[in-house]
Amino acid sequence: MSRQSTTSIPPSSPQREQFAEVYRVLEEAVAAHAFPGCAFGVLAGNTVALQDGLGHFTYEQDSPAVTGETVYDIASVTKVVATTAAAMLLYQRGLLDLEAPLGDLLPGFVVGRPAGDRARRVRLHHLLAHNSGLPGYVELFRSAASPAALVRACLQLPLQAEPGTRAEYSDPGFILLGKALEVVTREHLAPWVYREIILPLGMRATRFCPPPSARPSIPPTEVDTTFRHRRIQGEVQDENAWVLKGVAGHAGLFANVPDLLRFALEILRAVHTGNGNQETPSLFHPATVELFARRQGPEGSSRALGWDTPSPPSASGHLFPPHSIGHLGFSGCSLWIDLDAGVAIVLLTNRTWPGRHEAESQLIRTVRPAFHDAVRRAL
Repeated sequence: MSRQSTTSIPPSSPQREQFAEVYRVLEEAVAAHAFPGCAFGVLAGNTVALQDGLGHFTYEQDSPAVTGETVYDIASVTKVVATTAAAMLLYQRGLLDLEAPLGDLLPGFVVGRPAGDRARRVRLHHLLAHNSGLPGYVELFRSAASPAALVRACLQLPLQAEPGTRAEYSDPGFILLGKALEVVTREHLAPWVYREIILPLGMRATRFCPPPSARPSIPPTEVDTTFRHRRIQGEVQDENAWVLKGVAGHAGLFANVPDLLRFALEILRAVHTGNGNQETPSLFHPATVELFARRQGPEGSSRALGWDTPSPPSASGHLFPPHSIGHLGFSGCSLWIDLDAGVAIVLLTNRTWPGRHEAESQLIRTVRPAFHDAVRRAL
């Protein structure tokens, strides 16, 4: 398959001319093996200004081409599109108290701990803000062979700081948040998110656990040589999420650019038109978006409730203002939303192919800000 015919927008089109610098940044990234391919999209003024794909699923010449609708493992972007969005909806419906102790919903988090243990002071908002004191990442999958065993191990993790005093991005925190939301909804996370978020927004390609028949149409993330010992394609890359059967609060969702732009549009509809002034009310209330977009502390942390915000040096580049929200994913995916300008940018990649420890896979750190800056300049 020719490397010259991998985009769906013709080279002579006005879009290609307007976003020429964007294409240059991404084409150079593919050539440098930052990732074998990517899908990307831009929303501006309630309109999709750009949606396209570059490169291929892998570096092999006969690998399928990436299009603007290619579905990717979005890794930790799951934290905002599924888990945080669920928390936002439950909060505005009066069903979720952000001040509720985690131990009230998940007693296993405090049972067996001393009366004055830090764990007893962890509130749900601490999990959302990544300042609960829980560790950032733990390879629970190494010893936990079942979902129940992994959740139990997560519940028993010692806290490394007093809640609210230290910011540390925590996968275990969002695993437990997902389980807490299941207690609130009395339903598993995946079907609740599908019914309450994905289906209403018409996100037709988004789901946990793609069926085996869909896997060949999803770019692979890695050749796993240490745990599953196979090519990982169409199943969640994150090992803890895989032990949890592909559905977790921190990872597991698969999506494409059109769906993530639809999700971003719903956030922006709430902010810019007000929930009560629309023929079809937004899923989210303006006050809810503003609350969850507000930085939580401690001093120096860029984390809001579930969302991240730009903080130099930021993966969002230099041109997203403070009143913006977004999130990154380990696989090389990202979503950023400028709440003031009404702009959203999605980048989906499999930068960990063929291995997460390849030196080239770290190039995503420079590609992301360059890509976002190029988009903002083009707009």
